[in-house]
Amino acid sequence: MRAFGINFDTGFTSAGTTTREPFDPATVRREMDIIRNDLRCDAVRITGGDRDRLETAARLAADAGLEVWYCPFTNGLTQDELLDFVTDSAARAERLRRDGAEVVFLTGSEVSICTAGFLPGDTLQERAAALSDPQRLRPALATLPTAINAFLGKAAAAARAEFGGRLSYASLPFEGVDWTPFDVVSTDAGYRDAQNADQLPAGLRALTGHGKPAAVTEFGCAPYRGAAAIASRGDEVIEWNDQARPARFNRPVVRDEQEQAGYLRELLGIFENSGLDAAFVYTFARYDLPHADTDAHDFDKASFGIVKVISGKGTTYPDMPWEPKAAFHALAQYGHSRTQPA
Repeated sequence: MRAFGINFDTGFTSAGTTTREPFDPATVRREMDIIRNDLRCDAVRITGGDRDRLETAARLAADAGLEVWYCPFTNGLTQDELLDFVTDSAARAERLRRDGAEVVFLTGSEVSICTAGFLPGDTLQERAAALSDPQRLRPALATLPTAINAFLGKAAAAARAEFGGRLSYASLPFEGVDWTPFDVVSTDAGYRDAQNADQLPAGLRALTGHGKPAAVTEFGCAPYRGAAAIASRGDEVIEWNDQARPARFNRPVVRDEQEQAGYLRELLGIFENSGLDAAFVYTFARYDLPHADTDAHDFDKASFGIVKVISGKGTTYPDMPWEPKAAFHALAQYGHSRTQPA
């Protein structure tokens, strides 16, 4: 595997706020340095729904010596609004590339569930619910690939007009993406769980079988007992309020940081020899799921972040508002092992 990477959230928009508040460039700069020098990552996937934040974080990542996967990850836009967002972001990514950074540009992420008009439902929550309703989902999936590829064809053409580097898109399997317009095949569905574990080898072969570089743009699990068995659904233990903030756990959750760390080690071991070009751990931090001393409000237990966000400053990194979890140390060990002479 050429590139070991991690996701970095600049703020997913929902209910008038984002998943990263506040967004402080000085903190982001320091986090990028830690990702490069302490975790020894080669690349970072910058995601979010604010154009300026994306560009700021991407430049800080490039300054740290990281390969940048520049990825608009929007919510609640129309298809025309998303196309405008992608076109503008591609121009910003090109300026960064011309300044000497290594940049891969992604024309969006999971647009079928985050953008109106592809699946039943007016909101992200309604579209996500439709995915669990076979009666509603079956007819929608029959026409989805045609609609998705029509949009992605326009998005890729618009991005090509602005950006001279490699193009990709962070896909979901049911979208049926035609990879012809793209240079890199990418999927956000890199999660192994109890239901799909036996299908992972075939899925990786399919991903790498397009004759193009392939990437898993998301994989990970939460740090609680049993989280590895549900992987991508790890935050289903949270009930959210109407401000898109955690309100309570819907069942008891026991912190188990070793479960998260072990999951990441196992998946990286599989990916290393799978023919993938790159794999990106999900994620560095979830600022919307902070740690608390009271167990009932320790929402970090449902956070895929490899650091736990705290009030005040940390001990390991006294200038940072978080503490490393066991997963952070596991990734640092893995990253250092990749840079040691054979």
